[in-house]
Amino acid sequence: MRALTAHFGLRVLVVASFVSALEAAPPRPATFSIVAADPEAGEVGVAVASRFFAVGAVVPWARAGVGAVATQANANTTFGPRGLELLAQGLTPEEAVQVLLRTDDGNNARQVGIVSAAGESTTYSGPGCNSWAGGRRGPGYAAQGNILAGEKVVVAMEAAFLASKGKPLAERLYAALKAGDEAGGDSRGKQSAAIVVCRARAGFNGFNDRAVDIRVDDSPEPFVEIGRLLGMALVNDSWNRGWTAFTEKRFPEALAAQERAAAQSEAQPGMLPEVLYDLAVIRLANGDKPGALAAVRRAIQLNPKLVVQARGDSDLAALRGELP
Repeated sequence: MRALTAHFGLRVLVVASFVSALEAAPPRPATFSIVAADPEAGEVGVAVASRFFAVGAVVPWARAGVGAVATQANANTTFGPRGLELLAQGLTPEEAVQVLLRTDDGNNARQVGIVSAAGESTTYSGPGCNSWAGGRRGPGYAAQGNILAGEKVVVAMEAAFLASKGKPLAERLYAALKAGDEAGGDSRGKQSAAIVVCRARAGFNGFNDRAVDIRVDDSPEPFVEIGRLLGMALVNDSWNRGWTAFTEKRFPEALAAQERAAAQSEAQPGMLPEVLYDLAVIRLANGDKPGALAAVRRAIQLNPKLVVQARGDSDLAALRGELP
């Protein structure tokens, strides 16, 4: 009897240890995402959300002129850079997925969506992904998810993306993400989200391709926060367009973009003074001294600390005697 009791106790200990190990293991990035392309705008992007810390550090990958990849479930993060490289070599998204899966021993539990810059798309969900898992695709997009409230999540994402045609890609991605959440989203809850949009020379001073790159790593309301950040990111995108054009002396183009940034930033008070400051610089470069003076005066009114910069800024030298 003592031997039997000891044997039973050992079995309980082994099972308890196994369960504890499972509980201690890092969670899989079960999530819902959409990859998409806007060939006319030259943009590709990914939006993703999950009950998983910092999902934006794992799932989204994109490269201007090439495409976008979302790698999730029991994610193989090499699928991101390798998938983009395969697209760059001329493979279609479907061909790229097949190559990735052929060389991956864990492909049974992978999920991936890929879109090319031209709009070809594919989505794959391994049979080992946790239910509900699956995806939908069409020209220019692929939506997928696992551990979801049901197929209704990706159906809602697809419908929202298609209904928002004509809007900037980042806004369409957010619309799809928000619709997925409203349809039930990740069945475990909410935690993080990310949106990435790439366009050639879209980053600061045109040195990289990041038009929009925003993340919420941990929040009880990640969709509210990612929406707030998106409003700022859209201002920043116009601002980057304006400033890059200014540095390259394409002054009329710079002015159009910076005027747009200023109009957008009226709803972003935290960004408005600095946007107006650069608007003053760009208006002056376009020969509009009264407009430049009005912009810089308002910028200083909103952020008095800017006056020190303005007084020593060679780009505003023509206004020096008229500054506050």
